[in-house]
Amino acid sequence: MNYDDFTIEMATRLQNEMKDRISLKTRNKNISTIAGADISHEVGSSKLYAGIVILSYPDLIPISYSLAEGESQFEYKAEYLAFREVPTLIKAWEQIPVKPDLLILDGQGITHPRRMGIASHFGLLTNHPTIGCAKNMLHGKYDVLEDEKFSYRPIYKNEEKLGFALRTKTNVKPVFISPGHHVSVDDSLEIMNRAVQKYRIPEPTRQAHVMVNLFRTGQRQAGYHELDVQLPLF
Repeated sequence: MNYDDFTIEMATRLQNEMKDRISLKTRNKNISTIAGADISHEVGSSKLYAGIVILSYPDLIPISYSLAEGESQFEYKAEYLAFREVPTLIKAWEQIPVKPDLLILDGQGITHPRRMGIASHFGLLTNHPTIGCAKNMLHGKYDVLEDEKFSYRPIYKNEEKLGFALRTKTNVKPVFISPGHHVSVDDSLEIMNRAVQKYRIPEPTRQAHVMVNLFRTGQRQAGYHELDVQLPLF
């Protein structure tokens, strides 16, 4: 799969076609494994490096990881990140023999002008529960957030609640949580609260970010790898 020949008009049309298939009902409340996904790339290069790290839940011990390379000619553009990154992420996903119960992606879920951030796009293509955890706000509004860790405010578009701004570290900029697919808005916050440790970025996507950069710099190899769960990953 690739979107190299897609124009922005084609991509917009596909997003509008896909959005009505999103499910905001939680498919699985008994989560025992959770994963984070991230992409790394060299500036100015079409080459992409995808990483997915699987952790136990809720204790967040790394179990395994999957790494894959890909290329994309689809230029990065806000609101269309999925068209650049999802094909390579799916290559990493397909290498995983036993899929995690839920995947967190570094980007938006339904907090997107067409409700089709990368977490929703990936979730629909794989028919798997996903949550978006973005470092920046893209769509909607929220009220003033307290400075303390675990403070949160709902993100609204008109009267609809789409997600949450969540303070993961005291006096540090929040992250922006929203369901991607097969997860409810409220459950996405509950799950992500348990995925927070001592960093701003929740542990699943933090682990994926570190791992994929090690992969890009030649310190890890492509493929699926199981871990010794007795040893910390990072």
